[in-house]
Amino acid sequence: MAGEPPARELAGEAAATLDVLSGWPGYRSTPLLTLAPLATRVGLRAIYYKDESRRFGLGSFKGMGAAYAAGREVARALDQPHLAGFDEIRAAVAASKRRIVIVCATDGNHGRAVAWAASRLGVDCVVFVHQAVSAARVKAIAEFGAVVRRTEGNYDDAVRVAAAEAAARGWRIVSDTAYEGYERVPIDVMRGYAALAEETLRQLPPDTRPTHVIAQAGVGGFAAAFFERICAHFSEPAPITMCVEPLAAACLLASARAGKRTAITGALDTIMAGLACGEPSTVAWSRLSRGRREFLAIADEAAAAAMRVLADPAFCGHPIIAGESGAAGVAGLLCCLAHDELRETLRLDAESVVLTVGTEGATDPDAYASIVGAGVPEAVRP
Repeated sequence: MAGEPPARELAGEAAATLDVLSGWPGYRSTPLLTLAPLATRVGLRAIYYKDESRRFGLGSFKGMGAAYAAGREVARALDQPHLAGFDEIRAAVAASKRRIVIVCATDGNHGRAVAWAASRLGVDCVVFVHQAVSAARVKAIAEFGAVVRRTEGNYDDAVRVAAAEAAARGWRIVSDTAYEGYERVPIDVMRGYAALAEETLRQLPPDTRPTHVIAQAGVGGFAAAFFERICAHFSEPAPITMCVEPLAAACLLASARAGKRTAITGALDTIMAGLACGEPSTVAWSRLSRGRREFLAIADEAAAAAMRVLADPAFCGHPIIAGESGAAGVAGLLCCLAHDELRETLRLDAESVVLTVGTEGATDPDAYASIVGAGVPEAVRP
């Protein structure tokens, strides 16, 4: 695909990208947790859970992709694409007389992360949200000084509106989904996600080799980048990898069944708001379609059940705050374990070491409380 770097670049550049991101204000490694009681209960050797609920204080993993991509795009807007580090880009913005506006569409988390990155860099930000995005998520975006505009339709419609407005006004799009003619910046976002995988690899105990890697997917960028870096490290044999999507928005599963990138339409109505996407990213799908990947669509009830499991110390040893999309990876694992045929097909047994990511915390505290039956402690609110 024109303009797309070789697959190896995301994995090969992950360490350098992590070095750049470590210079951003508030950077800290997020914890890699061991869910030992849960693994014992379900008959697995180990479950590792990368908890992104406090990343940059934003409540989700999206800060890694948004920070790196926003920094790169702002440097290009300044005609200084060689700039990489936060401090030098911020200084260049302050010295410039240009008004730079970055823009995106979002289901919530990406828009919040882009707004945060813009506020740190000292540039303006406009975020387009579709009609189903909750008021709490809109408020969280606006708190970083972004202008928030609602659009008709679903997430994919908001992407199109954002692209049209940016083209008309000379704004810079920082999108986490790629489409024909727009791929450079989403690849930068994926580089940030590959850096998250690099951080994870450094936290795994010595001689620990995941047999399975499970990642939730909306447009597919996070899953593609995460799998790519992990599998580059653990090759021959590579771990079994699986994308988990909502039943109402399973565009990657539809693409896998069709053997080509396939969009689905409609309201895409699911509690897993961050995964409510109907059109796969072009660059993500080109990677996910290589080699063997497993794709699983789950019901909202499965995500809600996984949220309650993670919140229960009896299952995890300590309570874990995971939002609807954040719990989807664990939900997918539990769904597979509940079906003997899937369990056998995926070779989930007493020797299995599963790695998954909690991609968000309670990014909508009221929704979290209504599902889990308990509020979010103030200390862990994003």
